[in-house]
Amino acid sequence: MFAVSTGKAKQKQALYGVGFILPSLLGCLVFVLVPFASAIYRSFTNNLTGSFEGFRYYQEIFRNPSFLLACQNTIRFIAWCVPILITLSLLLAMLLFKPIIGRNMLRAAFLLPMAIPVASVALLWQVLFHANGIINGILQSFGFSGIDWMRSDAAIFCLVLSYVWKNLGYTMVMFLAALSNIAPSLYEAADVDGASSFARLHYITLPSLRPMLFTVTVLSLLNSFKAYREAYLVAGKYPHNSIYLIQHTLNNWFATLDMEKLSAAAVVTALVILALVMLLNRAWSTSTNE
Repeated sequence: MFAVSTGKAKQKQALYGVGFILPSLLGCLVFVLVPFASAIYRSFTNNLTGSFEGFRYYQEIFRNPSFLLACQNTIRFIAWCVPILITLSLLLAMLLFKPIIGRNMLRAAFLLPMAIPVASVALLWQVLFHANGIINGILQSFGFSGIDWMRSDAAIFCLVLSYVWKNLGYTMVMFLAALSNIAPSLYEAADVDGASSFARLHYITLPSLRPMLFTVTVLSLLNSFKAYREAYLVAGKYPHNSIYLIQHTLNNWFATLDMEKLSAAAVVTALVILALVMLLNRAWSTSTNE
């Protein structure tokens, strides 16, 4: 009798679980999986005639100078912003984890950029980096000549700064949560053994942060593709060559209804992101098992 009631309870619990995740699954199916399947289909067929074109549009995008420039700039942007963001956020988390004066105020200050709308952030960067903006005004007051930052090779660094400033607080909070889960007894044992600060960091802190470091790296990688919004609002459809990203190319192809190349580029981008996440997962799994 008890076994029967236990089995019914488990079935009821399973039904509750399915009912809980069903809305999310349906939303993902309707708004993500079905449109992506449509994009895959469109990348192999002519949008007007419906005829099968094979890999023609994939060949065209990899021969397109704009798409190649966008890929190069996107890779360079990710290579700059993700390591800088992870390093700074980890250092700040370790600093603010200690009992210092004004710790809670500093945490709130770093989270403030997340509450600012993207349009306001773009306006802020225009005020700062415009040819007649605040930074050039400061430079000219010291006798230096100002430049139009968003129309020069320095535009990529302005975009990296914007990305790091926007995401620093969120990433820092994730590291703070991971630091709070490390058992204090581990540090106490290290102090008894006379371990140095570097040894504590190397043998206790960083290994304990490994799972969170993987999560933060993946989220930082995904969020780096959202930096297009700031670049678009500040510099428009055709910005300086150094900040012409993949999303600019996709947006311009969408504006001209070049759906075949747009779909092919979207599929390639999704596959590259998936491959990067899988490589990161494999690297973290290998390092954890060693």
